[in-house]
Amino acid sequence: MRDLGAGFGYLIKGQRWVGRHGRWFGFGLLPGLITLVLYAAALVGLGYGADNLVTWATPFADDWSSPWLGLLRNTLTVLVFALGLFLAVITFTAVTLLVGQPFYESLSEQVDRTEGGEVPESGLPLWRELWISARDSARILVRVGLYSVLLFALGFIPVVGQTVVPVIGFCVTGYFLAEELTAVALQRRGMVLKDRLALLRGRRMLTLGFGVPLGLAFLVPFVAVFLMPGAVAGATLLARDLVASEDGDEDATPAPYTLDKG
Repeated sequence: MRDLGAGFGYLIKGQRWVGRHGRWFGFGLLPGLITLVLYAAALVGLGYGADNLVTWATPFADDWSSPWLGLLRNTLTVLVFALGLFLAVITFTAVTLLVGQPFYESLSEQVDRTEGGEVPESGLPLWRELWISARDSARILVRVGLYSVLLFALGFIPVVGQTVVPVIGFCVTGYFLAEELTAVALQRRGMVLKDRLALLRGRRMLTLGFGVPLGLAFLVPFVAVFLMPGAVAGATLLARDLVASEDGDEDATPAPYTLDKG
């Protein structure tokens, strides 16, 4: 429980950091706004074209009588749009991080700079950083997809499927969301995906304390846009202390979150 509170504390600290640095908050909003516009346009297009897509995909039903034809195609149209909305929610963060790679790199570096100590730089060209981010995001999405299929199947188990499985699902989402966000700072420190996952596994409850509340908030993409700059800042603070703890600096061990009365 101590680590859960500490993880949530990093989320709050990140939002406070961007609140104190308004220029960087506005700077960090741009990628999320761009991604939101792109997703909104895609969903509007899907909304207009879903019925045509379903009609094209079900030629076998052309001769069906009413009401079965309408029932089939209307149901499939709703399912197609629901699937598109689901994919938009689970990929929004990864796409925003990819679109905003230069923005969030600069934001993360500024957090390191203001907090003191070393300010690592990857030294890689932008195209290389984008390729690594896209590759790692794809690997994470594959992992999330596998867990989603497993949890979907477990969801049919009576009682457990309606209680325990959704909780596990939010934990999985929060864990990998934390990985995506801390990757901005950890990649600058030369850590590859395998090492980053190992680092987060070593402090699993801390990671969940940061990622699960954020994952719940990110279910609403518009909210995600405004929380993203602070989430990157908080993830950078988290990454700094995790790396310091890994290097044996006991003073850097994350402490439980307490309300700042100042």
